Amino acid sequence: MKVKKILISQPAPADLEKSPYKNLVSKYGVDITFYKFFEVVGLTVSEFRKSRIHLSEYTAIIFNSKNSIDHFFRLAKELREVIPDTMKYFCTSEAIALYLQNYIQYRKRKIFFGAQYFADLIEVLSKHREEKFLFPCSDEKQTEYTKLLDKNKFKYTKATMYTSVPRDLSQFNLKEFDLVCLFSPIGVRSLIKNFPDVANMGLTIAAFGTSTHAALKAAGIKLTIAAPTKTSPSMAMAIENYINGKGQDDVVISRPSSSKKDGHTSRSTSGTSTAAKKPKSVFANKAKYKQLQEERKAQAAARRAERQAAKAAKEAEAAAKSDTKVAAKANSKAE
Repeated sequence: MKVKKILISQPAPADLEKSPYKNLVSKYGVDITFYKFFEVVGLTVSEFRKSRIHLSEYTAIIFNSKNSIDHFFRLAKELREVIPDTMKYFCTSEAIALYLQNYIQYRKRKIFFGAQYFADLIEVLSKHREEKFLFPCSDEKQTEYTKLLDKNKFKYTKATMYTSVPRDLSQFNLKEFDLVCLFSPIGVRSLIKNFPDVANMGLTIAAFGTSTHAALKAAGIKLTIAAPTKTSPSMAMAIENYINGKGQDDVVISRPSSSKKDGHTSRSTSGTSTAAKKPKSVFANKAKYKQLQEERKAQAAARRAERQAAKAAKEAEAAAKSDTKVAAKANSKAE
């Protein structure tokens, strides 16, 4: 298939050379335009207070994105709520778990994460059903995440902390692009808001995720490239397969990592087998753990040096006082 110009509805990567789209540019000579179709706006304190949710009343938080982490801790600070050290954090992936280091100090067995998808986190959550869960999220009424939580009968509170707002796309002439790639239902809504007749424009659409596929179907927009699939786990690979004329295979529906396949047990949190071992904390990142240990050792050494210096000063002071008393007695006898 001839594809020369692609519109990706995501922010441009910090370094294209290290991104999965590099191969498309270098190997196939495609021209890629990156532009996020929506922006995330956080709720104000007064707006959030209407929910009557008190963050400190919960014992566990479920994070499915960096946005949810940012807005949770932003609101906690603005509300002046103290998050207890005993709080447990459950994250979709290790990358999201590691992002927590921007706000909290890691504590062993307090942070847990799944392999990649939200469904992978379900088994981990199942071992902590006694917790009182809070799920910070956007204003979407029901998502694949809440559906999974409801299906598995978790008791949780959905806390809307931010909303996604469509951006102005009027600077684009969609007919100039051979392919438009979407990654979320809000991206689909933004496309429809800016181009009400998009369903009749004959565009070639690629979409990632079942919720995005459903949003396109509901809007009557034809989907040509669906991902992730077995042969196309990423959007970049799906585009490459399309360029090479490979047929579309079945979309992968993410399942909990505990399911067995081909005689092997899938890996759960931090790469451990779910059969016998407990999920590891984020300390599985050895480099960060080692760095933290070195910092603690340096701090402990500094404290010991301070104590020794203070002790030496006291001993010197005591010796000086003793010498003064001896001298005073000697003078008294001499008189």
